[in-house]
Formats: sequence, structure tokens, C-alpha cells
Amino acid sequence: MNEPVVPARDIVSVSALVRQARGLLEMNLPMLWVEGEISNLARPASGHLYFTLKDEFAQVRCAMFRTRALLLREAPANGRQVLVRARVTLYEARGEFQLVVDSLEPAGEGRLR
Repeated sequence: MNEPVVPARDIVSVSALVRQARGLLEMNLPMLWVEGEISNLARPASGHLYFTLKDEFAQVRCAMFRTRALLLREAPANGRQVLVRARVTLYEARGEFQLVVDSLEPAGEGRLR
């Protein structure tokens, strides 16, 4: 009896998969503006800002590094509706996509608190 020919398996490591996904995200999603409400705001000693940006249907983690955070005219706060200019990337250590925020502007009070 002839067995069917099974094509060779293309096996990649988790790291390679995540790196490839990161490349696809960064190549296909340019710098963009996103509106949402800040939650889970953290300000570690490093001076970076970490927060979640959400609307009523979805959420995404965000990072704003110290050099950009120092330029803010107004301190961000949980519950604040904002516009962020950001690039989409994938944080490889967790395999999660995130926004790296370049600038942040107030857009009013959020409704999702």
C-alpha cells in the first residue's frame, strides 16, 4: 500500500514566529492616531509611562518612554479620554502587540471608568 507523501514541516521557534509577526505589524501599520480612554496607568521610577488605552469594545497596552513623557504639558490620568500618536509594535517577551506612544493629547473625560 502506498502512503501519501507528507510535505516537510516548516517548524519555527516561538521567538521566530513572534519576530516575524512583529515585522508584519510594523511594516503594515504606520504611525497613526488612536483615540481611547486611559486605564491602568503606571509611572515607574524609570520615568516611562505604561497604560491601557480602551474603548467599549477593545483595549491595547501602551508604552510612552521617558524622553517623550517629559514633553507632556499635562499629566495623563486614569479615566481621561486621549488621542495618542503611536506606532504599533509587538512586545516580543509577552507576545503581545502594543502601541509605543510618541505624543498624547487630551480629548475630554472618558465614559468607561
